[in-house]
Amino acid sequence: MEYTIKAISQLAGVSTRTLRYYDEIGILKPARINSSGYRIYGEKEIDILQQILFYRELDFNLDSIKEIIQSPNFDEINALKQHYNELLAKRQRIDTLIYNVEKTIFNKERRLKMRDEEKFQGFKKKLIEDNEKKYGEEVREEYGEEAVKRSNEQFMNMTKQQYNELNELGNKVLETLKEAYKTGNPAGELGQKTADLHRKWITLCWGDYSPEAHANLTQMYVDDERFRSYYDKEQPGSAEFLRDAVKIYTEKI
Repeated sequence: MEYTIKAISQLAGVSTRTLRYYDEIGILKPARINSSGYRIYGEKEIDILQQILFYRELDFNLDSIKEIIQSPNFDEINALKQHYNELLAKRQRIDTLIYNVEKTIFNKERRLKMRDEEKFQGFKKKLIEDNEKKYGEEVREEYGEEAVKRSNEQFMNMTKQQYNELNELGNKVLETLKEAYKTGNPAGELGQKTADLHRKWITLCWGDYSPEAHANLTQMYVDDERFRSYYDKEQPGSAEFLRDAVKIYTEKI
């Protein structure tokens, strides 16, 4: 079956302006232009538009979507399965947030007593899922499934006080690292203070501490571009400085 741009707009709930833009940037071109100059779309284009909308729902930008769906290795069936799993996870996260809001409303109306830590469960779950999406594969490869599971459970069970302490420690690590980097000496007082603060931070995250795991983690900060860019965003070289400070710190334990 074929559709005009107006018909496919109504079918998919996408404006004709958006469809024209998709044509302009080459992510979704019509099957043909008819004799009257109208864009005509077929079944293939319908499927492509569906994929685009799936990826947009999952917050992919158009450049990334175009690269994915136009790759010679693109597999539509596998992509649909991936969409399905990610949408289920997104629904679960939204359901958790809805549940938290409902409980908060009941608590405010004094119909239900809500523990402080319960008020943050939805947000903590989202943070875990975001980290899983970004770094899950690398962290599992480095530390194993059991360690990741234990760390996630530790995070979800944090009290409000522990959660606030974790955030405060994270900020202190970055602030102290910034000052320590200026000294150029990872073995110095500020360098070692940074390493100690980082130890306290990961211990809260993990629930336990291993000097070897600590050193390996900061090496991953250097090896993985995403971690390195986070620590280097204000001062290039900060990730390496932190790694060196931690290496010296852990060798003394």
